[in-house]
This record gives sequence, structure tokens and C-alpha cells, in this order.
Amino acid sequence: MTDIACVCVFCGSNTGRDPAYLAGAQQLGSLLGHSGITLVYGGASVGTMGALADATLAAGGRVHGVIPRQHLGDEIAHGGLTELHVVGSMHERKALMAELADGFVALPGGLGTLEEFAEVLTWSQLGLHAKPTGLLDTVGYYAHFLAFLDHAVDEGFVRPADRSLVLSGTEPATLLERMRAWQPASDQRWEPVDRP
Repeated sequence: MTDIACVCVFCGSNTGRDPAYLAGAQQLGSLLGHSGITLVYGGASVGTMGALADATLAAGGRVHGVIPRQHLGDEIAHGGLTELHVVGSMHERKALMAELADGFVALPGGLGTLEEFAEVLTWSQLGLHAKPTGLLDTVGYYAHFLAFLDHAVDEGFVRPADRSLVLSGTEPATLLERMRAWQPASDQRWEPVDRP
């Protein structure tokens, strides 16, 4: 079992078209708060980011936001967090979020969410960390992305072992269970895909 005391969640500054996306963020936040798991996220008060933080706080949880200094003046920084870390750049933001977390979750989101998730997934592939990485696949949002990963395995660009680094679940509780049950491979280091 993987001990998860703090989860880094990548999510959007928008709420998306389907109300299920906002509801999923709120459900995850409530689950984290009630489970005593600290949330680390991007520090904003808008979109699914704000909804996630608010739900975690409302459930009695601790929330650490990490926000670049340039975003403070945009009036999007959340004012009610347990702690707000102000950093100098997006690179510093991602590094600190990764350092604080025991695992990573991506909610439905846009390019920034996908980029952040892909980076920590790549770090796992390279053996730079051994922490679970999961997608909250609310109403099938990530179905095409998961199919792409399977296609990449079929085409010889991704090893099956690296594909197995991506956990997923349609419900927050299911995803968190899978993350706790996850165990890193003993040889979790990058190697080229074998050619047939």
C-alpha cells in the first residue's frame, strides 16, 4: 500500500461545459478533506481549481496553493487557503508541488493540466519519483487520451510498464483506492521499447 498524506491535483481555471466536471472536483475535494489528505494545487480561486480547494476546506481539510508571483495581481489567488506558496516561475511551481505531494491526480482540464500531468508521468517513467499518477475520468473525459496511450503501446512508442503508470477512475474514491494500492516497479527506469 502507498501512504498518501498529500495529493497534488492538476485542474483547470475553467469549469468546463458539463456540470459533472465541477461536481467531480467538489467530490474529490470533499473526499480529501474528510480523509485527512492535504491538497496541493495551483492556488487559484477560479474554475475547478477554486471549487476543489473550497470543497477540501469545507470538509475540514488542509490546502496548500502554489502560485507564480505574476498571477498574484490577477486577483485569482485564493485568499482562504491553509498556506499559499508564492514562487518565481511556472517551473518552480511544478517542482514545489511535486516535492510536497505523495501522488498526483489530473482532473478534466485544458493544455496546462495535460502538460503538468504529462511531466510528472515522464518523471515517473524516468525513475525521478515513485509516486502514483491518476486521471479522474469524469464522464469519460480522458477516454480518448487513455486510448491514445494504448495506441502508443501498440505502435512501440510506450512500454506496457510505462502505460501501467497511468491509473484512472471515474469516481474520486475509486481512483484514490487505486493510487493507494499502486506499487512502483522495482526497475522503474526508462529503457527503450523492444523492437519485435
